[in-house]
Amino acid sequence: MTRGLRSIAETSLEAQLISALSSREERGIRRRLPEPSTFSCTSGLIDFNSNDYLSLASSPTLRDRLLSKLRDAPDILGSGGSRLLVNGQAHSALEARLAQFFGSPAAILFNSGFDANVGFFSCVPQIGDVVVYDEYIHASVHDGIRTSRARDAQYPFEHNSIPKFRTLLTKLLDDRPELKTGQSSLFVAVESLYSMDGTFAPLVELVQTLDEFFPQKNGYLVVDEAHSTGIYGPQGRGRVAQLGLESKVLARLHTFGKALAASGGKCSVILTSPLIRDYLLNYARSLIYTTSLSFANIIAADSSFDMLMDGTAQQLSKKVLDLSRYFVGELRQRLRDVPLKLLSLPVDLQRSSLPSPIIPIMTTRPRPLSAHLLTLGMNARPITWPTVPKGKDRVRVCLHAGNTRSDVDRLIEGMMQWVEGEQVAEICAAENGGHVVQSKL
Repeated sequence: MTRGLRSIAETSLEAQLISALSSREERGIRRRLPEPSTFSCTSGLIDFNSNDYLSLASSPTLRDRLLSKLRDAPDILGSGGSRLLVNGQAHSALEARLAQFFGSPAAILFNSGFDANVGFFSCVPQIGDVVVYDEYIHASVHDGIRTSRARDAQYPFEHNSIPKFRTLLTKLLDDRPELKTGQSSLFVAVESLYSMDGTFAPLVELVQTLDEFFPQKNGYLVVDEAHSTGIYGPQGRGRVAQLGLESKVLARLHTFGKALAASGGKCSVILTSPLIRDYLLNYARSLIYTTSLSFANIIAADSSFDMLMDGTAQQLSKKVLDLSRYFVGELRQRLRDVPLKLLSLPVDLQRSSLPSPIIPIMTTRPRPLSAHLLTLGMNARPITWPTVPKGKDRVRVCLHAGNTRSDVDRLIEGMMQWVEGEQVAEICAAENGGHVVQSKL
């Protein structure tokens, strides 16, 4: 519906909702579900879109392992209620297995990564505490902080900027003497790998800075490893483990629905201390007041976890990271003479020596580029504000272990073909004194 279709019979609520959606439509930022076929394994499209980085969603090995475990499991359907009402054996066993594997004193399962972040940040920071976060942190962290006791003491810092981080901490310590004395705490929220930018948090520098500024040990780092799980570190334990910082991080979030292909975004774990685990059981509303994951979900996560244990994930990770190096190297050569507004790689990505399966292709015309690639049989989605900051539009390319160099070459050729078409259209428009008409996806 649009403004022109409103009828006098509309209620006030309907009018306001239609107005809001129409505003987004006019600004080109209205969200819609993609066609189901674009996510189907049988669609024929090359997947440069999903978070299935290790291509385990289509793994016959994982499928067979899951079916075997389901066949042998005593419980499959349902979960019986909240964990505080029914603590399923499968749930408890998986937590113990995760704690041991990740080298954590304790682990606690949440229904999703979103629930885990909301649960932690809504209840752990206390009155008088401060929460500092990278400006690109996930929306779930924002939602958690907004309902916390520290909601009036939350401060962002420039993405991955240690100088800005240090400046912010200096000001906070000057303004809040209770931070210096250790009477209150400071929490720092970052993602080890940022899902829209493919950039890595400077974890070592963050830890060193907290140690320097907070000798009372009241500065705590919380790391969301959702997009690093299965890809980085020994046996896919994540960036924190890769850097040997487990003892320096208060809490780590790992999910099993991205690289490990278990139950979508469901089944996430917070690795932390026994005390905080106990506190979350008593105060995290997103854990307490919800039915826990079904036994089938837990069995799926456990099956995916097997792929970490037996080294499968590590082999697949090497493949996708090698493909990332190839893609970035080849594309960089082809972009030398392309205007930045049409197509470019982020400066941060070009400087990084660590490859990422997430490569944002910066462009002022993300929807036309995505639509062109779709006609060529490739699915890479446009990302615009408010998901990313204004002026940072992009097509987000996600590489997978199941992609080939031939697929990547085809993607590069498709993008360069689109650039040529856009440049020709601009020349024609300039000669005719008109404007370039951009298509919408």
